Amino acid sequence: MKYAVLAPVAAGVTADPQWIGRYARHAEACGFESISVVEHTVVAAGYTSTYPYDASGRMDLADDLDIPDPLDLLAFLAGCTSRIGLATGVLVLPNHHPVVLAKRAATVDRLSGGRLRLTVGMGWMREEVEACGADFATRGRRADEQIQVMRKLWADTAPHGADHEGEFFRFKNAMSYPKPARAGGVPIHIGGHSRAAARRAGRHGDGIQPLGVTGEALRDLLKLMREEAELAGRDPDALEVTLGHSLARITPEKAQRLAELGADRIVLQPTPTRDLERALEELSACAQRLGLTAP
Repeated sequence: MKYAVLAPVAAGVTADPQWIGRYARHAEACGFESISVVEHTVVAAGYTSTYPYDASGRMDLADDLDIPDPLDLLAFLAGCTSRIGLATGVLVLPNHHPVVLAKRAATVDRLSGGRLRLTVGMGWMREEVEACGADFATRGRRADEQIQVMRKLWADTAPHGADHEGEFFRFKNAMSYPKPARAGGVPIHIGGHSRAAARRAGRHGDGIQPLGVTGEALRDLLKLMREEAELAGRDPDALEVTLGHSLARITPEKAQRLAELGADRIVLQPTPTRDLERALEELSACAQRLGLTAP
């Protein structure tokens, strides 16, 4: 099992370089596989969109909370660390032009020595997606094409470059360098709770991170992802499954139950606190419970 930790965005500390830099270094020293960061390019004050992961329809983050750009934050953390994986969880794909995103992701991956993992979602906040210039209703089709575009630009297409002619994006002879550190490009995992997310993961992704889905609904999503992978001529066993849990409450027994559901990785959500020493102690205690290498 791989254990990742979510950067404590709810505490409002992820834009504090000393705080988040020390937190990432400690997570690395404790033996966590990766650190994951969230994204909201903008949050519309008083948004009317429904947050799908809480019965209230509202996320538990303040509208004016510091939420750094995920790739810029991960580039900073890459410089603070040497081994820990660097992940988005999730990056709102419709907010980004894929040609620019391909370059930014490849740069972070190359400079970090191949440590980047992109977990992408379609976005639930209409106001945010529209503020970034994308049509909310077609964001799913657009996302499928965005993934194709990034993979084309990451591939070795010298000396003539990559071509693409799609519904949303088109270019010819595009040379995008540097390439990612890994020959297959940056892994792209699909985050979400819908059947469309599971189909997208099976057809185009390297894995899935189901959000807010448990029990039989989770089993159905994973089954659908594998079926879609097979239909697309892909190996379903090569797709990773990332599930979530609490950093304070995870135990080896709970991790085993998640493994039985199909989890390859568990992303652990920390208790929100601005007290850095308390946050570091929570990391250490979790690492000790799970048998990781804690300082």
